[in-house]
Amino acid sequence: INDLINAEYDAILAAPGKEVVSRPEFDIVSYEGDLVLKADMFVKPEVEVSDYKGIKVSAVKAPVTEEEVTAEIDNVRKRNAREIEVTDRAAAMGDTATIDYEGFVDDVPFDGGKDTDSKLKLGSGTFIPGFEEQVAGHSIGEDFDVNVTFPEDYHAKELAGKAAVFKVKLKAITFEELPEADDSFAVDVSEFDTFADYKADIEKKIAERHDKDAEREVTEKLDNALADMITIEIPAAMIDREVEGLVSDASNRISMNGIDFNTYLSYFGMTLDKYKETVRPDAEKAVKVRLALEKIAELENIEISDDAVAAEFDKIAAQYNIDVETVKAQLPAEEIVKNLKLTAASDAVKAAAEIEYTDKAPEAATEA
Repeated sequence: INDLINAEYDAILAAPGKEVVSRPEFDIVSYEGDLVLKADMFVKPEVEVSDYKGIKVSAVKAPVTEEEVTAEIDNVRKRNAREIEVTDRAAAMGDTATIDYEGFVDDVPFDGGKDTDSKLKLGSGTFIPGFEEQVAGHSIGEDFDVNVTFPEDYHAKELAGKAAVFKVKLKAITFEELPEADDSFAVDVSEFDTFADYKADIEKKIAERHDKDAEREVTEKLDNALADMITIEIPAAMIDREVEGLVSDASNRISMNGIDFNTYLSYFGMTLDKYKETVRPDAEKAVKVRLALEKIAELENIEISDDAVAAEFDKIAAQYNIDVETVKAQLPAEEIVKNLKLTAASDAVKAAAEIEYTDKAPEAATEA
């Protein structure tokens, strides 16, 4: 029976008609003389979409501010800062102090309360509240006490809420000297000869980021509108397959960092089944959007040229740095055509949409 199924089933599925989206469940109808089987399976549902032209959406396309530009440049300056040793003054907030310390509660040292040559950025909030401020004002070579109280929610329960004294020795002080934001800085960190040109390029790149953010918001809202148009019940098998695809994509991304996916999930107290449950709403939405776009491609009579298919093969080959013929062997042209039709349908929906771009979200505007 299995041999017969394997020999005939693919041919039956290849015949024109419904697109099967689940594994079949076979029953033997009769086995007297001829073998008669019945196969139950889900097929891709027929969907209807309407009012997909003129969908109204709004998106935030924030203007570039001087604060953003300055912050971006300052980040580059910090990455190129020089560490300067201080010998002629006391430590100040913002400096990095090299210290030895040992902590005591009720005159008894506690586990984890001792270190040598520890580098502490004063003002970073790395140590217990009040510690860093008491290091500031002391000079190299000084021995002094720092009196603090552990927070009530401190992770070591035996220390939470308790007063402690740290015996501290200040051994060295350094601070970061940022390069001046001038032409020389621009030459060092970019391909530009002047700071003005470098700054203009930073502004341009921030504006491009804002544009991409706005377009992502538009796409998401249009997809939401398309998904809402699909009101029929979706076969669970289609959603299951999409869930498996999302899991596979996530697993591949994580494994690129040398981490097992199940181990990664355990860091967040999550199992694979729980993760699948978490992404299932996204999978259902993706299936609905795809069904809607497939129908729109049909309604719009979208056709994909051979040149477009060839260009897509070339693009994929270049993206993964492999031979075009290898891509063609692994990816059927029919799949390329399907994906390009979906993209074209999405573009058509966006081109017909009524899109409003705002400087800020409505909630922010109301609060202001």
